Amino acid sequence: MKKVLVTGGAGYIGSHTCVELSDAGYTPVIADNLSNSSSSALEGIAALCAYPPEFHNIDFTDREAVNRLFVQEGPFHGVIHFAAFKAVGESVKNPLKYYRNNLQSTEVLLSAMSQHGCALLVFSSSCTVYGQPKVLPVNEAAPIARAHSPYGFTKQVCEQMITDAVNAPGSDLSATLLRYFNPIGAHPSGLIGELPLGPPENLVPYITQSAAGLRGPITIFGSDYNTPDGTCVRDYIHVCDLAAAHVRALSYMEHTPKACEAFNLGTGKGNSVKEVIDTFQEATGTPLHYTFGSRRPGDIEQIYAQADKALNLLGWRTERSLRNALVDAWNWQLQLQKSSHA
Repeated sequence: MKKVLVTGGAGYIGSHTCVELSDAGYTPVIADNLSNSSSSALEGIAALCAYPPEFHNIDFTDREAVNRLFVQEGPFHGVIHFAAFKAVGESVKNPLKYYRNNLQSTEVLLSAMSQHGCALLVFSSSCTVYGQPKVLPVNEAAPIARAHSPYGFTKQVCEQMITDAVNAPGSDLSATLLRYFNPIGAHPSGLIGELPLGPPENLVPYITQSAAGLRGPITIFGSDYNTPDGTCVRDYIHVCDLAAAHVRALSYMEHTPKACEAFNLGTGKGNSVKEVIDTFQEATGTPLHYTFGSRRPGDIEQIYAQADKALNLLGWRTERSLRNALVDAWNWQLQLQKSSHA
């Protein structure tokens, strides 16, 4: 079986991708320092995979540890790189944390891949590389605009770093740059999902924790944007759909000459923050309390994807609705509550 190294594999998207890899016949190997995830995710992954994946507690800014991993556990068929901090708001408050971790971990990984002859990389990027696009829906040909947050800037720099590594003379590296829109939801089994450490920075886990009585009222940051209801608009994609795209990207590189391609991963439709709250209440029958606050630094007004390229080249499209994702997220929250009281 083909071993695939999944950096940050105990995290939200990484955990779901490990399950998809296993279902597709690959052998995921998880490397994660658990700084932004929980070891409990490993139990859920193990329950859903054909074989419990190997786990290595490694910080990907540690060059020596990463090289030891490649020597001891390789050769790896490919790498899917999730190991990064990801909260826009936190990156504005603590930019140097993001620059050190997100940029250094990517450089260390690229160097290790080159040194140990691993040629396939799937990179976890973000729609934040577009800034506030002038045309919607945004496609991959849109200009890379000024980033609105240090997080977005790290994704821009990492994309450039990877592109340069692919194009370097003598390089065998191929890469796909997957530009996520807004991942939400959880595995339908309720065994894995988004598990923020501390107060959630993202909307849907805050909604579910508020609905469960673990948080106070939800604050909607901004009610005066130029959108239908005045709240920010995003393209919300079910995490299981997103995870499946990583396996498609790996397969694409296996059958395509050396290249570096960027792909938007989204539904092609925008939903406002207020729509998400209303849909959650309708789908689950659970009331929410919310207030409106001022705009949050780093947020853009609206963005949603044109994902035709992913359909045409990867054969991938989203299959699950906003309602599906919110029901699955709520089921995950209820399972967490049940296990904490067991």
